[in-house]
Amino acid sequence: MIESRRLRVLMLFLFLLSFHFSILGASVPSYIVKSPDGLLTFELMPGKELTFTIRSGRLPVVGQSPLRFSLDGVSLTEGAVISSDRKYQVREKYPWRGVHAVAVNECNGLELQLAHGAVAYRLDIRVFNDGAAFRIIVPGADSAARTPDEATVFNFPGAASIWYHDMVGHYEGVHIKKQLSQLAAGQWVAPPATLRLPQGVYIAVTEAALWGYSGMALQADGNNGLVLRMAQHQPASHPYVLRYSAEDVARLSKPAAVRGVITTPWRVVMVGKDLNTMVNNDILQDLCPAPDPSLFPQGINTSWIRPGRAVWKYLDGGGEGTPEVMKKFTDQAAELGFEYNILEGFWRKWTDAQIRDLVEYSGKKHVGIWLWMHSKDLHDPATRATLFSHCHDLGIAGLKIDFFDHEAKAVIDLYDAILKETAEQHLLVDFHGSNKPTGLSRTWPNEMTREAVKGMESSKLEDRATLQTTIPFTRMLAGPAEYTVVHFGERRRNTSWAHQIASAVVMGGEPMLTYAASPENLLANPAVNIIKEIPAAWDETIVLPGSEIGELAAFARRKGTQWFVAVMNGTAPRKIKISLGFLKNPAAATMVKDTPGNPVAVELAQASFRPADTVDLDLAAGGGYLLVLK
Repeated sequence: MIESRRLRVLMLFLFLLSFHFSILGASVPSYIVKSPDGLLTFELMPGKELTFTIRSGRLPVVGQSPLRFSLDGVSLTEGAVISSDRKYQVREKYPWRGVHAVAVNECNGLELQLAHGAVAYRLDIRVFNDGAAFRIIVPGADSAARTPDEATVFNFPGAASIWYHDMVGHYEGVHIKKQLSQLAAGQWVAPPATLRLPQGVYIAVTEAALWGYSGMALQADGNNGLVLRMAQHQPASHPYVLRYSAEDVARLSKPAAVRGVITTPWRVVMVGKDLNTMVNNDILQDLCPAPDPSLFPQGINTSWIRPGRAVWKYLDGGGEGTPEVMKKFTDQAAELGFEYNILEGFWRKWTDAQIRDLVEYSGKKHVGIWLWMHSKDLHDPATRATLFSHCHDLGIAGLKIDFFDHEAKAVIDLYDAILKETAEQHLLVDFHGSNKPTGLSRTWPNEMTREAVKGMESSKLEDRATLQTTIPFTRMLAGPAEYTVVHFGERRRNTSWAHQIASAVVMGGEPMLTYAASPENLLANPAVNIIKEIPAAWDETIVLPGSEIGELAAFARRKGTQWFVAVMNGTAPRKIKISLGFLKNPAAATMVKDTPGNPVAVELAQASFRPADTVDLDLAAGGGYLLVLK
C-alpha cells in the first residue's frame, strides 16, 4: 500500500515536472555546435519553428532568430521533426591566393535529418573559430521543378553599428554607417553587411557556395533584424539588367524554381574580435568545393592560372584603341613588370590577324592579353563555345565579362556555365558589373576577381577617402573587388598620391590587380620603383591596430621576405604609431610619404628599422603612406 502510494506520488511528480518544462519550452532538446576553440556556439532550438542563436563566449552575437525555409509556399521549418543527427569535423589547409597563401578550414559540423509531413530534408551546420554557417538540402528527382524560398532572420542587438548600402546600384553603392536600430523596415542591405557590437566584436552576414540557386540580399525588419530575401526570377523579355531598378528591388523576394536536389547556399555569419580577424577570414572559400582535378590538375597552382597586375586603357587616356597603341601599352606593362594588358571593347573592330599579332608581340614580353565582353552576347551555349574556343586559339589569356548586375537564378547559372567553359579552354575570367563573390574562386580558380564595388570608374564620387577606408572591411570581406586602384588625376578626389599608391596594397590582395592610372603616368611617378614591387597576391596580411572602418585602413602585408606597410587615411587628420613587431630581423626600408600641403606629390626616403621600432605618422586628411621593408 505504501509502495503504491509512493509510486503514485512519483508519477505525479514526473508529470508535473514534464508539464513545467514543456511550459518553459525545454521539453525538446536543443542542438549545440561549438567552434574548434570552444569559444563560438551555434544553438538550434526546435519547436513550433526552428530558431537559432550564435554566441561568442557569453556574448550573444545573433539573438534568437527564426530559421525559415519553404518549398512551393509550404514552410518546412514550422513543426519540423528531427529524426537523427550526425556530428563531424573538418580539418584541412590548402593553398590560397589573396590575403594569405595558405587557407585554414577547421570547423565542427552537425548534420540533422528533418521532416515536415512527407518531405524529408537535411540541415547542415558548421561552426568555425571565426564564424558559423548553415544550409538546407532537399532531395528530389531531376524532373521535379520546385520553388524554394527563405526568410531567415538575423536578429542583432539594437546598439550594433552597421555599414551598408542598398540594392538600387546593385553592388556599386556607397556605404552608410548607422545604428542598426535606425534602419527602417523594408530598407535593403547588400551583403556582406558589416556590423560592430558595442563590445567591439565585428560581424558580417553573407552567403557562400552560390550556384544553381537565386542569390540573396538582406532587408531590415525595423526591429534590429536583417531578413534573408532571394532574388526574383528574371523574365525572358529582359535577359539582362544593367542595374537594379526600383521595380527590381521591390520584386526581389520572388525566387526561381529549381529542378532536382535543392541545395541552398551557405548562410554565413562571420565573427571577429577585430578587423584583422575579419579580413583574414577563410569561411567563404572553406565552404566551397575544391577544384576539379580534371580541369585544374594542380589546383590554384595549375600552370595556366597566373596571378598578376594589369595595365588598362580606359580611365586615364593613352590614345586610341588601335593595335599600335596597345603594343605601346604592352611595352609599358613589360617595363613595369606587369603581367597583363586589358583591352576594352575596341578590339571587336580588329581582325583576327591584328589580335594574333598583338598576342604574339606581347607574349615575347611575357605580357598576356585580356579581352572585354558583354554578358548579353554569352547567353547562347553554342555562341559561348565558339567564342571561347576562338579566344583560346588566338592565345588570349583572359576575358573581362561585363554587365551581369542581377542575383536571379538565370544569371547565377550563366556565371557557372562561363566558369566551366572557360576553364575547359584555359581562359581566366574577371567578372565586371557583377554580383558579390561567394567563395567559388576556390572551386573555379580561373575566376581571378569580381568588381561588385563602386570603383575608380565612378567619376561622380566626391568622398573617395571615406569609400577607400570602408570597403576593405565591408565589401572585400566577401573576396577580391576589382576596384581598379591608383589614379593620379581628378578621380582621386580628396585623396593624395601617397594614399592612391597605398591603395594598391590595402585594396589589392587579389589574383588580378588592375591599375586605373595609365602605364605612362605610373612610369612617370616618382614612386614608380615602389609601384613595380607591389605584388597582386600576398603570403600574409595583418590589419594594424588603429584601423577603423571609414576612417583609417592600415595594413602590413608580406610577400616572401618583403613587407609592405600601407596606410590610407580618411577625411580627418590624425597621428598614429605603427609597431614593427611583425618583423623578425632588421630591415632596410623605402618610404613613400605625402608632401606637406601638396596632395599631388610624394616624397621618398630611405631608412632602416628593427622589430622593436615604431613608425610615427602625422597624416593629412585623405593622406597616405607606404613603407617597403626588405
